[in-house]
Parts: sequence; structure tokens; C-alpha cells
Amino acid sequence: MPDLPTLSTATVWAILKDEIDDATANRLVWRCLGYQQNETTGEWDASLVALDWQELYPEPPDFIENRPPTVKLTRSIPAENKQLLKEKLGFQGYTVSELVPRKTRRATIANWLLSYMQIHAIAD
Repeated sequence: MPDLPTLSTATVWAILKDEIDDATANRLVWRCLGYQQNETTGEWDASLVALDWQELYPEPPDFIENRPPTVKLTRSIPAENKQLLKEKLGFQGYTVSELVPRKTRRATIANWLLSYMQIHAIAD
């Protein structure tokens, strides 16, 4: 997946602030989950994806458009990492007027990516 931003807290902030488009936010998660796309054929390879994801999503899901994969993403965050947006970034959440599914799903992506960084010791 070419042209993806570096996985960093700045990238996570950009997702939260809607400075990164939905497709790129999705692709960042797909890459971390192990999905790989053949650049020639466009076909997806899920052989490196965890079996529980492969079974439900043989092709990478759109986390922003669809609730079920976002719920699975949320549930896959270890309990100790559930508050990383607040603890690491000081993110206090969105205002009530901003609470729409698209934004809350982007926050889920951001928190999952922070958790991935923590688990894999990715520092920036």
C-alpha cells in the first residue's frame, strides 16, 4: 500500500482532526492487520491477517462506512489500551454536535492504531 503516512501520533491526530481522508485511514488499519494488495491485479491477500479477521473479512472492511467491523476493531483493543487517546494524546473527545458515526469510527481507528503502536513498540 504505497503512499501511506508514517504511523505516528501526528498521523493519529490527523485522523482525529479529519486531515487524513477516510480511505487512507482505512488503509493504515488494513496494513497493520496484514492485508496486502497486489498492485498489478488489485486483488487482496489476507494470508497474513489473523484468522478471526480472515473468516469475517477476506477483503479489508471499510471501518468508517460499516459498524460491524468497527465494533470488532474496538473489541480487539486490549483493556489497558482503551484510554490511549486520552492518556497519550490528551484527546477529550468530540463535542456533542460532532458526535456522528463517521467521527466516532475515526476515533476508534485512531485508538486502535495507538494501541497497535503500543503493542508493537512503535515510537515516534
